[in-house]
Amino acid sequence: MLTMDGKDKPTLRGSSLQLPGSPEDVSPSRSRLVKGLQILQQQQQPQTPIPQSPAVPPSNHSEYFLNRAGSSGVPSPATPSPSAPQSPPAPGDKVHSLPQELLDSGWRKFWSRREGKEYFFNKFTKQSMWEQPPIGSPAGGASRHDPLGIQIEEPTTPTPTANSSQSSGSASGIKRRHSSNEEPLSPSVKQVDLKGPFWDFTIMTNAQIYERLPCKMPPPHNDMESQRANMTNRLRMQYQELCQQREGINAPKESFNRWLMERKMIDKGSDPMLPSNCTPPVSPSMMREIMSDIPVKLYRPKINQDARILLSKYAESAKKMVQTRNTSAESRKVVMWNAEDAFRWLRRQPYSSIDEYMKRLAHLKEHCGPHLCSAAKTSVEGICMKMYNLSCETAKRLHTKHWDILKEHQIEEPPETAKAPPKRKYQCYPAQMLVPSPRLPNVDVSEEGDMTTISYQGREKMRITKQHLKKLDMLYRLHCREDPFRHNFLPRVWCLLRRYQTFFGLAESEGHSQQGALPARVLKTLSEQFGVTFEWFASPLNCYFKQYCSAFPDTDGYFGSRGPMLDFHPFSGSFEANPPFGEELMDGMVKHFEKLLGDTTEPMSIAVFMPDWRNPVPEALKNLEASKFKQRQVTLSAFEHEYKNGIQHSCKSENLYHKAVHGTIVIFLQNEAGNKIWAPNDKRVNALLESFRIGTDEQSPRRSSNHEHRTPGPKEAKARRVDLERSNSDHDQPSSSGESTKEGETHGGNPD
Repeated sequence: MLTMDGKDKPTLRGSSLQLPGSPEDVSPSRSRLVKGLQILQQQQQPQTPIPQSPAVPPSNHSEYFLNRAGSSGVPSPATPSPSAPQSPPAPGDKVHSLPQELLDSGWRKFWSRREGKEYFFNKFTKQSMWEQPPIGSPAGGASRHDPLGIQIEEPTTPTPTANSSQSSGSASGIKRRHSSNEEPLSPSVKQVDLKGPFWDFTIMTNAQIYERLPCKMPPPHNDMESQRANMTNRLRMQYQELCQQREGINAPKESFNRWLMERKMIDKGSDPMLPSNCTPPVSPSMMREIMSDIPVKLYRPKINQDARILLSKYAESAKKMVQTRNTSAESRKVVMWNAEDAFRWLRRQPYSSIDEYMKRLAHLKEHCGPHLCSAAKTSVEGICMKMYNLSCETAKRLHTKHWDILKEHQIEEPPETAKAPPKRKYQCYPAQMLVPSPRLPNVDVSEEGDMTTISYQGREKMRITKQHLKKLDMLYRLHCREDPFRHNFLPRVWCLLRRYQTFFGLAESEGHSQQGALPARVLKTLSEQFGVTFEWFASPLNCYFKQYCSAFPDTDGYFGSRGPMLDFHPFSGSFEANPPFGEELMDGMVKHFEKLLGDTTEPMSIAVFMPDWRNPVPEALKNLEASKFKQRQVTLSAFEHEYKNGIQHSCKSENLYHKAVHGTIVIFLQNEAGNKIWAPNDKRVNALLESFRIGTDEQSPRRSSNHEHRTPGPKEAKARRVDLERSNSDHDQPSSSGESTKEGETHGGNPD
């Protein structure tokens, strides 16, 4: 501290060092003190921090989001107020080495470590440019995008947004733009990553649509997906209990999943998965499947004794059913007589073959089935009605809870509007959410080998392969523009996996048949030969193109989904359709395609893949084969082609493919203009059939020798026979192993 001692000589208290009053009296001690005072004065002056360009997010997702939890995103350099007098920039201050007019407008100059050159950033509008903006350029008009400030130019054909009324200007100068003309690329996305072992996101769409309204569903939230999973599992258990209590049978396998698909085709409710507003309320799909298992579930037995027991059990159950139910005298008489006749036949034929037992069982079911269905109709309708009412109550509770969570973030439910958007043509764009999404809760990420585990609150763990997580990352970067820093990426991946796991069901292999897909080599051939760029039935987990329709627009829209297929109405393009094998869904699909092809004169082509069911023939297949738009039909034999596993995102590589247990019919629906461009001639069809040949996927992991499915050519037959004989001699039990494998494949589930 400085003091005055009366002789006008300032001194430092507690020190022998003095400052002479005469400027000529100079000493080394004085020089050191003056330098220290200058440093102290500089430290007390306000300084402008020099922000650094944020680095590209690291590959470890959990570390990145942990580090970004408290970040504000794009750097915002602090500068003095424009109204206050400003001093010239200090020497070497490259950030502020700009004309004063540009500094007042918020422009600053930074160095891009990724590109190795300077760029200009506006701290007010978050706009960035490669060249210095001219003096007097407007400050507004740019959209905030990514840590390095990549700016998107408006495309020639604009993509509508949920808030299309907001206009945006553009600053003059050369903006930092992307290599893709259709959709932006994040700074860490490389062009080579757009092609993977089972996806190709470089293929641009040729599907055109008219502008459509955004989705009004509330955005997904981790807490709601967890609650929806618990309530849906409770519904599954209640379905099982109702079937046990009222009919004495187990709920038909995957009947609940097919009920969800069939109901959502006509549902107009608010929940993305559970039906809540359907007409009629009684599901024909659920009722038909329960009826088929009354009085007992039929199956193909493997030994004679099981076949004999099955016939006896069916006759006994049918007899008991007409005795305890309110049935007509005629029905009771017919059922009782046929049941007694079956018992007499069993006593006379104690050692019959399986085929004889099954033939007798078919005869009994043919004569007793209609009377048993009549007796059980009221009870089964009660089961279906009860399940619908329970679903409505669950959907209502979920809807209320979901909006309570959003209101905590000051997000209100939008009002109802029936105003149709203007009829303007666009390249098809992803489903857009009208309701904004809050910042989602954090999730935990751990890696083990090729698998990544994403868990929420430490208990609900979702597994996904690293390749599929990379694929979801690409889709998110390409399509999700409202989350440029990907704060919500991992939480939304968890919501996506949780939603599909809820839809699949509780059992180990339940629901997987509804998610099967064509091999990547087949879709690649369809794109090369028939111009296909769009999948009607897919999900972010199994899609090949970046444009597709899926079941859930709220969870899938952030990853490029165009929404449910019945809500998608293109008027031009080439498409592929491989539907889940539900009769009502396939029937609705055919009617939808017929309407689309009939309402347009633009070129349109649809390659439809259907199961070759002939006993009985589904109504959808009848209508498809009789369609006036059918240009060609080919059939693939059973066990000679394959599909990808329904849980390809979490299964092992050796389980990635499975043989089709029935034939597959490929039908090409095209209007006149589409046939001129993508006609299914012999060359194109042969290329498609060749791609279906088992073992031609070079990018897929090859199976072990015991599970090799590739059909040998004529020159390989002899060598392959020798290899099989050698393998059989090593395993000691070749015949039993082969029979068990074939039998297991024969009774497998549907590929879709």
